[in-house]
Amino acid sequence: MVNDSGVNNSGVRRFGPPEPGEIVVIKVGGSTLGEGDSTSPDIIELARRGFKPVVVHGGGAVISDWVKRLGIQPEFVRGLRRTDPETLNVAIAVLCGLVNAQLVVELNGLDGRAIGLSGISGGMLKARVLSEDLGLVGEVVEVDPATIHTALDAGMIPVIAPAATNIEATGNEDAILNINADTSAGHIARQLEAAQIIFQTDVSGILDVNRRLIPRMTKRQAGDLIAGGIAAGGMIPKIEACIMALETARTGHIVDGRVAGALLACVEGRDVGTRIV
Repeated sequence: MVNDSGVNNSGVRRFGPPEPGEIVVIKVGGSTLGEGDSTSPDIIELARRGFKPVVVHGGGAVISDWVKRLGIQPEFVRGLRRTDPETLNVAIAVLCGLVNAQLVVELNGLDGRAIGLSGISGGMLKARVLSEDLGLVGEVVEVDPATIHTALDAGMIPVIAPAATNIEATGNEDAILNINADTSAGHIARQLEAAQIIFQTDVSGILDVNRRLIPRMTKRQAGDLIAGGIAAGGMIPKIEACIMALETARTGHIVDGRVAGALLACVEGRDVGTRIV
């Protein structure tokens, strides 16, 4: 475990970029993927260099588009989507089906060896209902990384959709819960003891009260931004997930995924976006 001074329990400093052979968890969202984006080529390059990328993806914009077609108005509470049964059906279909398959095809088209998974695969994520206000949104209570390790050991790139098995369900009804993709990435990175977690977003990083980029901060400072109301909306679960992952990871990063090469720059230790240690 690493404290705010960057020293683990053995007294050895663990800051610095990951090394080949280590796991890098990358959370991507629909807003940072598309024509001209470098995220997928960067992921393939990381695998070629001997790193072990694990991809967790969102797809909130696509979900919102589909629920609007059904006449449902998207609702968010502290950056998390409120999920009724009808919205859940759309979210699971979009995340575990459409978005996951498209990302796997894109990576494989670049000569990668990607495999599509979800938090349900092999009992990877187990959860309970987080709060009545959010509906069928889960709070992760258990992570089993065996399925991810199996894929990594086979030289594959796991591409994971955020969903979980509901441990409180008594049958097939409500047996699946929607999990925020940022939160899922944080739990997975911590359980895998990943060297690094990187959040690809559509902003330059974490901004201060004057909307200026904060290039580096500690876990404690990141938590203070949330407590002080400076970080808001969808940035809250990203920061919270970074703090969670840093129980085992060396660094967490929030970067602009629209910038070519941002992912590789993070792994190489160059200054880009916001680094949390």
